[in-house]
Amino acid sequence: MMDWVPIVFLAFKVLVFGTAMFFAIKWHYDQGKSKKEMRVVVRTSAAVIVVFVLLAVGFVFATFTFAKWLGMDLNLP
Repeated sequence: MMDWVPIVFLAFKVLVFGTAMFFAIKWHYDQGKSKKEMRVVVRTSAAVIVVFVLLAVGFVFATFTFAKWLGMDLNLP
């Protein structure tokens, strides 16, 4: 009786995410057609990448610091 529930939920999920992805790609494509300078786009992309890498490194450092503070053994075998 309940065998149809995952099928309906999966179909709904695919439909919603597919629609959202279509409009996201279309919006980005339309934004690319605007008269923005490529230099601004590259600079912004580089800034986002640098911030992401710094946050990732900070998160890893904080995780290992917290794990050592809890007394976990993080040495490789």
